[in-house]
Amino acid sequence: MSMALGAQALPAGSALDLVRSLSPADLADVFPTPILLVDLADARPDEVAALTARRPPLVLVGVGPGAHAGAGAGAGAGPGPGPGADHPGPGSGRPSIPALAGLDVLLPEVLAPGDDVDAAVATLVRAVGEHPEAAVALVGLLRMAGRLEPLDGLVAESLAYSTLLAGGDFARWLAARPPREHRPVAQPVLTRRDGDRLVLTFNRPEARNAFDTATRDALVAALRAAAADDSLTEVELAATGPAFGAGGDLTQFGTAPDLARAHLVRTGASAGAEIVRCPHRTVAYIHGACVGAGIEIPAFADRVVAAPDVAIQLPELRLGLVPGAGGTVSVTRRVGRHRAAWMVLTGTFLDASTALRWGLVDEVAAPR
Repeated sequence: MSMALGAQALPAGSALDLVRSLSPADLADVFPTPILLVDLADARPDEVAALTARRPPLVLVGVGPGAHAGAGAGAGAGPGPGPGADHPGPGSGRPSIPALAGLDVLLPEVLAPGDDVDAAVATLVRAVGEHPEAAVALVGLLRMAGRLEPLDGLVAESLAYSTLLAGGDFARWLAARPPREHRPVAQPVLTRRDGDRLVLTFNRPEARNAFDTATRDALVAALRAAAADDSLTEVELAATGPAFGAGGDLTQFGTAPDLARAHLVRTGASAGAEIVRCPHRTVAYIHGACVGAGIEIPAFADRVVAAPDVAIQLPELRLGLVPGAGGTVSVTRRVGRHRAAWMVLTGTFLDASTALRWGLVDEVAAPR
């Protein structure tokens, strides 16, 4: 019964009564797949607000006509990194009932007209069922995102990431992978001065610019040097090869011997944090595959310009993880937490037009 309950939408009042009547441990028994579908038809705002205020350890998904996707943003009208997770910019859509903002996913906000709602629900239920710990950790992070400053959000994300690295889900993913050889390069990040502009270019094209520790350290060092240079006004991020970034280098996943120490390293050497702190305007020019860190880092920039061929994805859930390069902060502040949750939970790819409409990028233009 409990699996069927998790896979069917309940009226908001019934969902609230259920969550009120059960302890978190009992909820785990009733929902072995920790997802609760809430029927938005005739949903009373006070019931939805009371439900979300309880912060149940469940992925709360709004299903039905009770919210609408906002108007798409035009070129250059993306929200940038400033509006905050619960107050996304014009490309992000807003629920017509403010109380619905407390839900974790709003299907009317993420689906296009004509999309199969039943298929979307099935995708969410399957993903949460396969990776329950990571899914619950993800929505917990995103629920906090709008109340935390970016640097605090990065700390929260890193704590969750290290916790999940120690989990059985990630261990199973790691054990199923054949070993791969790491391919270092002499200069993983190229630097070029152009007047008052500094161009930083990822330079591991043979690895599709996978983000390894050497790339991270080189990028952080370059961003710190740029921040200290008063003669600069702009920092540009770009990449060589067919992909801007294929995500974290999988050859280095699971190699940290001390996960507590790894958290300190991750927060002490964060490219996203350095972009947040940088006093100069930052512009990212992205193209091709922008996966994991390949979108999480450029999304911190003041402006993101995407080539028409971009394919954007946050795939970490299938590893039993949450984004670890700042995506719960950077992507969420651009598209809102409902769409950020959808991206991670489903692992869906966004094309250039969707990324522009959602506000994840500010402009679509041919590569320079």
